[in-house]
Amino acid sequence: MADLFGAPVLPGLAQAGDVVTRNEEAELIAQIDAAGLAPFRFQGWTGKRRTASFGWSYDFDNGRFAPAMPIPEWLLTVRTRAASFAGLTAEDLVQALLIRYDQGAGIGWHRDRPVFEHVVGISLGAPAVLRFRRRRAGGFDRTSIDLAPRSIYHLSGDARHGWEHGIAEMAETRWSITFRSLSDKGRSAAVR
Repeated sequence: MADLFGAPVLPGLAQAGDVVTRNEEAELIAQIDAAGLAPFRFQGWTGKRRTASFGWSYDFDNGRFAPAMPIPEWLLTVRTRAASFAGLTAEDLVQALLIRYDQGAGIGWHRDRPVFEHVVGISLGAPAVLRFRRRRAGGFDRTSIDLAPRSIYHLSGDARHGWEHGIAEMAETRWSITFRSLSDKGRSAAVR
């Protein structure tokens, strides 16, 4: 998303629409729902959103970063599109996180774990607002972008590392596919 003069809303944030067709969206939603989603867990707390990780997982109860089941074949075509959009190779995107946000589910302010670098998300189902904030003296700088169904976004650089992001509670069901690459820290942890 860009301002009136073509500059990105945030350096390191890119966005585009219609990365998948309506038919592909319906197929992806069905596959996500069949993927064995489990309630998100964070330090003993159970969230309203349901998730499944492939390639690599990060356990928020114990802080463990570990290999997970391989990215399923049905995600490979959309992973290739996501990588192309982000200027990466498909092989760079080694982690896939599937999320279903049922009514009332959202995601609080956060930065993705430092074991990951590029974050490429695909939004399915209901539209959402991806909010950003950055602490400054006396408060926060804030901005947001609309995530239309079938759209894609890429977080890198300052948008990835300098800002927190989150999604407000959903009024309707939304699904997302988030692909991530490993950071230098993640690659080091992966070879241990």
